[in-house]
Amino acid sequence: MAEDDVPVEDLKALEVKAGDEDTPGYKAPAKVDLKTIQALDADDESLVKYKQDLLKGAEDQLDEGGPNVLVKKLAICFEDRDNIELDLTGDLSALKKKSIRIKEGTLYKLKISFRVQREIVSGLRFFVSTTRKGVKVDKSSYMVGSYGPKKDEQHFTIANFEEAPKGMIARGHYVSKGKFCDDDKNVHLEWEWSFDITKDW
Repeated sequence: MAEDDVPVEDLKALEVKAGDEDTPGYKAPAKVDLKTIQALDADDESLVKYKQDLLKGAEDQLDEGGPNVLVKKLAICFEDRDNIELDLTGDLSALKKKSIRIKEGTLYKLKISFRVQREIVSGLRFFVSTTRKGVKVDKSSYMVGSYGPKKDEQHFTIANFEEAPKGMIARGHYVSKGKFCDDDKNVHLEWEWSFDITKDW
């Protein structure tokens, strides 16, 4: 059997069922502007320190226009070789057309780079779902956190290495969809990229 000749029926056994992206029981905080947040709870020492950390660098803002959160780059970080970086600021359709090659069983992490321009954004989340021949074979949700505006890019790296699928049934072409959103249901970016799991690099 050649790579990617696996029958769809075999892939159905690996299918991940769709589920709600929201965290059950979680309610997003009310949206408050930056000046109001800075003035709140001035007598609470721990909260003041948290806000100072969150807003560190906010006085030196860079506004490029457009949305408050600019998603810049996705990196696939490998344990034993150079990262593969996807530019998320240009033609996103090109990412799906040019497939990345990944050796089966390789350990990797995803790292997303973004910049908050004007206001604090709360509850940033990163969703990734992966399909093969139209069958959803993986779905992950990552809580990125709350961030204040800064001139510099900020980064979120998934904590643990994950292992690329391996074996004859795993080899073939995949499409991943990424979504970067926040507590207020603002979708800052959605994009797709494709990759091939192969026997070797």
